Amino acid sequence: MASEPASSKLLRAIDPARDHMRGGSAREGVISVLVYGDYLCPYCRRLRLVLARLRQALGERLAYVFRQFPNERAHPGSYLISRAAEAAAKQGRFWEMHDLLYEQEPPLTEAHVFEFAKNLGLDIERFRRDLDGEEVRNRIEEDLSEGKRNGVTGTPTLFVDGIRYDGAWDFYSMLEALERPVAQRVQRSARVFASLPASGGLVLLLAAALALFFANSPLAPYYRLFIDTSFGIGVRGSVLSLTVGAWFSEGLLAIFFLLVGLEIRREMTAGALADRRAAILPVVAAIGGVLAPTAIYLALNPGPTARGWSVPTATDIAFTLGILALLGERIPQGLRVFVAALAVVDDVLSVLTLAIFYPRAFEPAWLVTGGLLILGLAALNRWRVYASWPYVVIAVALGLSLHGAGVHAALAGVLLAAFLPTRPAPAAGPLLAQAATALAALEQAENEAKESGARRGIEQEPIWDWASRNLSAASDRLLSPADRIERAVAPWSAYLILPLFAFSATGVNLQVDLSSPSIWPVLFGVITGLVIGKPLGICLASWLAIKARIAVAPEDVSLRSFIGGACLCGVGDTVSLLMADQAFPQGPESSIAKIGVLVGSALAAALGAVILSTSPAHAVSAIEEQA
Repeated sequence: MASEPASSKLLRAIDPARDHMRGGSAREGVISVLVYGDYLCPYCRRLRLVLARLRQALGERLAYVFRQFPNERAHPGSYLISRAAEAAAKQGRFWEMHDLLYEQEPPLTEAHVFEFAKNLGLDIERFRRDLDGEEVRNRIEEDLSEGKRNGVTGTPTLFVDGIRYDGAWDFYSMLEALERPVAQRVQRSARVFASLPASGGLVLLLAAALALFFANSPLAPYYRLFIDTSFGIGVRGSVLSLTVGAWFSEGLLAIFFLLVGLEIRREMTAGALADRRAAILPVVAAIGGVLAPTAIYLALNPGPTARGWSVPTATDIAFTLGILALLGERIPQGLRVFVAALAVVDDVLSVLTLAIFYPRAFEPAWLVTGGLLILGLAALNRWRVYASWPYVVIAVALGLSLHGAGVHAALAGVLLAAFLPTRPAPAAGPLLAQAATALAALEQAENEAKESGARRGIEQEPIWDWASRNLSAASDRLLSPADRIERAVAPWSAYLILPLFAFSATGVNLQVDLSSPSIWPVLFGVITGLVIGKPLGICLASWLAIKARIAVAPEDVSLRSFIGGACLCGVGDTVSLLMADQAFPQGPESSIAKIGVLVGSALAAALGAVILSTSPAHAVSAIEEQA
């Protein structure tokens, strides 16, 4: 969370008037393939042959676009070669020079470049001026800058119809991706949607809206029937027999909190929380953001409804970060990091609140079993077991044990995150040698099979299995078990797990009995806790921490922007709704508390967005000056 992920969507669209484009003159069904390439890169040279076959197969339906991305450090002389191609383009001969450069074997020198220009019949004096001119250099620098903004770090990097292509580079894989059968279209559409900054928040908002619609329509009985239906293993009421809503709130949220735990681990080792003083601020702010709304709620609810104090204390990380993403570059990076770290700490506090203050009937036997399973996770970590499945199996059993003991099962996700092993980043050289050796052996075997006229496919030979195992081993080494699980789970959490929980928890019947004297204090306690208590507690705790010199303010964040970010932390949808169910398992208070969460979250989001949208785009931090 400390850095913005590279966009999978092409930031600067293809411009036929500027970009070098070949083909694409078909009337319909045109497919664009944009390549960031380096003329001296051996992999670009291999890919060029695949692209030539694709142009033959697709004809004018394929628009091939080339942008310069010379890597002078890896391929000395590549910047000169890119300048030569752009200088030839000034005389309308880009593609001729492009093909000629790729056809020649490196090394290529300036003498070679002028020889190629002469063979193409270019005006040599003009070519010399353009080769050394600022216009050509600026053109290449623009391509380099745009490529880096798009996350291009190596060549070749491909974008198909404006979406980054990370699939296999062989002819048949690329042809399938370009022709886009149904599965490819679904995958591409999903990637386009996922590239939207607030896509997770939009899905969450849609799920909440649908739940409200069903709960307040003639379909309400069917909605309640679905949420309250029990299923599982064993008799009704056993550990493995829960309602749909309970499975969503405990089983699915355990996966969400696994991601929360992995994020906070990463921030503590190499992110915003790695520096002790920088790490203290979001921790202190999160604690203040829990204490202040609690105090406000208890002041308004001193009686039996006091047990709902936890409802306005939770921050919804998906909605909050989604709003920040929608506000775009106006939001300082330091504020994004601070809010994200605070939300992670806030989620951990929420899990502890659920486990400590809302346990069910306590069963020591199950708790002992859970303790033994935690020791099992610790043993796997100590023994450096890097396979993921033993951790997952024990974590599932741990979740069931915690549930049986009367502790919220979502805590199992945080515990799993604490014990998943990580690995130091591997040296690229040995892995490159391993992968290159395997692929070179496959290529040699393939060539020998062709020369001998063998009918048996190379994939049936032992070398195929050997090469596959070596390539898989090299690929697996790039990710630790924690990384693999996070990559596998993150999309499911954003687009299925949290929306399903929101769908099960947000279905509030808005037709509640307002005659009860306890209703209004609960409603106002939740709303004021989220809208006023959250930002007040965050700002006051942060000010005290900075004043005491135990924490430092986020860089380049003005006081106004900091207050706006603190207001956004009052958005408390998913976990706050769960708190309402736990605090008020029966009676109208649960519904009114949920209504307060929805109203308070909307007000907090609007207030924070207004403050941030009217803040200067770039401002030097004024928080320490105020402190």
